Amino acid sequence: MRLPPLPDDEWDDRTREALSALLPRRLRDERGAGPAMSRLARHPDLTEAFLSFSVYILFRSTLPARVRELATLRVAARRECAYEWVHHQKLAREAGLTEAEIEAAGRGKADAPLDVLVLTAVDELEERSTLSDRTWEALEEHLDERQRMDLVFTVGAYAVMAMAFNTFGVVPDIEGSGHDH
Repeated sequence: MRLPPLPDDEWDDRTREALSALLPRRLRDERGAGPAMSRLARHPDLTEAFLSFSVYILFRSTLPARVRELATLRVAARRECAYEWVHHQKLAREAGLTEAEIEAAGRGKADAPLDVLVLTAVDELEERSTLSDRTWEALEEHLDERQRMDLVFTVGAYAVMAMAFNTFGVVPDIEGSGHDH
């Protein structure tokens, strides 16, 4: 294991404070934090800075939840991030995606015009770090300027998290005991 969870006896006030943006006080320990956050707890300053951004992406972004989760699932599939894929399937279902739509998103496939555009946008950003004029203009028919900006940052945020989770050895908590968000 490259980066094990921070053991409970090493959690201090600074560590718990760093996770406060995302976790209630009762979950600020190794088990409560879950497989991802208990590893990020090893670097409180970085975690606190990144979680501020992540909380915006997950809870305050202007994107509809469905768009956010489609983008996240596609990033997770492209980056082969099992943790993100498993964790965001639940969020995708809560956002109204069906099991078939979730599976298809992983392959970059969709039926609804906006869904197709979102998956295309993720693929373009992942491949070229930019959107084509065609995709940007097509997205404009469905998403306003701030939403399109949020889409770009959502893809980037989950790409960074996928890199971190894959590198640190974060795997899905199949028992469901962790509470990562």
